[in-house]
Amino acid sequence: MKTDIYNQSGKKLSSKIDLNDNVFSIKPNDHSIYLTVKSELAALRQGTSSSKTRSEVRGGGAKPWKQKGTGRSRIGSTRNPSRVHGGSAFGPKPRDYKLKVNKKERVLAKKSALSIKIASKSFKVVDSLAMKTNKTKDFKSILNNLDIQNNKVVMITDENDANLYLSSRNLYNVNLVNVNSFSTYDIMNSNFILFDKACIEKLNNFYKWKITII
Repeated sequence: MKTDIYNQSGKKLSSKIDLNDNVFSIKPNDHSIYLTVKSELAALRQGTSSSKTRSEVRGGGAKPWKQKGTGRSRIGSTRNPSRVHGGSAFGPKPRDYKLKVNKKERVLAKKSALSIKIASKSFKVVDSLAMKTNKTKDFKSILNNLDIQNNKVVMITDENDANLYLSSRNLYNVNLVNVNSFSTYDIMNSNFILFDKACIEKLNNFYKWKITII
């Protein structure tokens, strides 16, 4: 599959670029996307919340009243979870929220997400995303030239350009990610993808193998 290449002025170039069908035109596997996105979001959780149980709350060492003869219910501590100032019965404790997803399934999810965006024509390929300045105004003009200024855009690039990062980071609708580290969630959480030419060439080669989940 061939697609057009644009420059930063929004003009279509004479040359085209190949999109590997094993990467950009597979039948999407929705369940793989679901599992992978769930795993990626779970991995972002800190898991540091902690509450005190009845044994950890200060005080409550003495038995409030004797076991028998008062007519009241028996009790061993004022830090019982059912009492005011008592400990927490089933409160959160520090934990790891990470969920394991097999590597092949993660790759399949990423390819499925890319295929969904390609099928819906929600992408453009730019010859280069390198910026000469670090001004947000200049970057916004590129988005206007490409007619994607009103979209939630994820830019996938192979360039480590400081000017590109500085000029785009203040825009709430733009997310800049590297081709080596972008996630399935990055793709699904946007409604338009902006690739650079070098990024497409790397994706064509890196994810070229065919994966089948039975």
